[in-house]
Amino acid sequence: MSKHKRRLILAGLAITSIGLSITEPDLIFPTSQEAPARQAAQEANPAPWWKHAVIYEIYPRSFQDTNGDGIGDLQGISERLGYLQDLGVNAIWLSPIYPSPQVDFGYDISKYEAIDPMYGTMADFDNLLAEAQKHDIRVLMDMVLNHTSDQHPWFIESRSSRDNPKRDWYIWRDGKGPGISPNNWQSLFGHSAWQYDPSTQQWYYHKFYPQQPDLNWRNPEVRKAMYDVCRFWLDKGVGGFRLDAIETLFEDTRLRDEKILPGRNAYGDPNEDESRTVDLPEIHEVMRELRQVADSYPGDRVLVGETYTRTTHDLLSMYGLDGPELQLPMDTQVGFIDNKLDAGAFRQRISAAENDLDGHVPLFLFDNHDNPRSWDRYGDGMHNEAIAKILATVLLTTRSAALMYYGEEIGMVTTPPKTRAEVQDPIGKIGWPKEKGRDGERTPMQWDGSKDAGFSTTDHTWLPVAPNYPTINVQVESRNPGSLLTWYKALIALRRSHPALHLGSNIMVNATDPNMLSYLRKNPGNGPSVLVAMNFTAHLRIVSYDLKAQGIEGATGKALAQNGGVAKAVELSHVALPPFAVLVAEVQ
Repeated sequence: MSKHKRRLILAGLAITSIGLSITEPDLIFPTSQEAPARQAAQEANPAPWWKHAVIYEIYPRSFQDTNGDGIGDLQGISERLGYLQDLGVNAIWLSPIYPSPQVDFGYDISKYEAIDPMYGTMADFDNLLAEAQKHDIRVLMDMVLNHTSDQHPWFIESRSSRDNPKRDWYIWRDGKGPGISPNNWQSLFGHSAWQYDPSTQQWYYHKFYPQQPDLNWRNPEVRKAMYDVCRFWLDKGVGGFRLDAIETLFEDTRLRDEKILPGRNAYGDPNEDESRTVDLPEIHEVMRELRQVADSYPGDRVLVGETYTRTTHDLLSMYGLDGPELQLPMDTQVGFIDNKLDAGAFRQRISAAENDLDGHVPLFLFDNHDNPRSWDRYGDGMHNEAIAKILATVLLTTRSAALMYYGEEIGMVTTPPKTRAEVQDPIGKIGWPKEKGRDGERTPMQWDGSKDAGFSTTDHTWLPVAPNYPTINVQVESRNPGSLLTWYKALIALRRSHPALHLGSNIMVNATDPNMLSYLRKNPGNGPSVLVAMNFTAHLRIVSYDLKAQGIEGATGKALAQNGGVAKAVELSHVALPPFAVLVAEVQ
């Protein structure tokens, strides 16, 4: 479908208190006289696509199975591109699809320049790229730089002898004594980060599983090899990379012990501060070099970073203080810290992203393949859908690029295994029962109410389909004007079409009410701005907005999106917001 035709269809949509109606088309698109001229100016001098992107993470094992083996595949992703275009995403990020022993479900790579047969062939991937381009969707690869599989030819050579040319491609060290590892460093997946190799009588370092030995990024041959891997996929036409575990590339060369912190982790190990193995300064040189590789290709190729930073200053450094680094390091401080629906905490973190990143575009997210779903982390058990709409509003109406995780838009829930025998994820096998692993957030996509939720035709999907699939699925929610899926679609359309949401700054307003999160997306021109207000409580809130200091003279607003029974015509001096209600209103 052409872009023009999509716009004509979307122009007839408006969100009402129960969902979408076809009554007031100007509720989605700006009505000011400047809008056509501004849109023409945007098209004449467009910003890089990623600055306003909605990126959708696909876990390929769980998205769509087309050959009946219970595991999703590349052909399945290609067949669902129409859905993704209709949803409004700009890019898809695929978790690893390279050949792998699957110890860590693809994050242990045995060959970087190929496709694992379980997902299809390189021809299937080339077809996916071509079909995605037809749907105006870019494809981002998951690039695992920190480690390989122990079955990768590089490591097989490296461990073959101490004098092998690839010995220094990994981190090999002598122990402190017989059976004693070089230091106290721990794996993120439990217990010692050192594995003894009896054939060469040395230890190798692995920040993750023993089957995932760390590469030695201080070796220039390793850097060249990995940059060449990136060039292979960029030559094919991928839109960029999500860089896995980018903060763990380097370790302390003196092998000093980590500082021990109070308490123990889920695996029973003492907590450590990780200052010797995470976020060492050398990672910035690598990110600058990776950026140079990406920038050498046309089409605004993007680098997305898996960055769990502690402070906004740490996040700022990922953009590059001494030269360009990542365009979109993940701002996990908004979506994953505390997991508490606290308006004050959200206000502080969104403000920090707006004011303390030197104008860089933040990348907000609430869900991914490593964490329980936000529906469960933020929900109270009674108002989960309304709370999910609040999170969607934060994700899609702030001045940020947005990262979604498959099924987030329909309210998929975390479905952890009930017994250790059911666990697939090695994290759960190691840490059971305190740590149940990541299977619960990786269950098959729920497309419809048919067998296996439309994901597969087999009786044995690689993970069980969540029991709620008959009512929580794409087909059901597409027909429901008040559904979470409808809310996501409409907000993404509004985000694309309204100049204030596309180009405007983000100004906090009415910050004195601890139960409300309110901000103004200020139009950079003379057209209308957008007020976003969210009630973070289970009680009615009556709030007043005086926006004259922000250049808003009008006393009323027009609702573009609302749920929970908020009125369409908004008196700014008296806005009634029911429990967990959202209001997105045009003001000027």
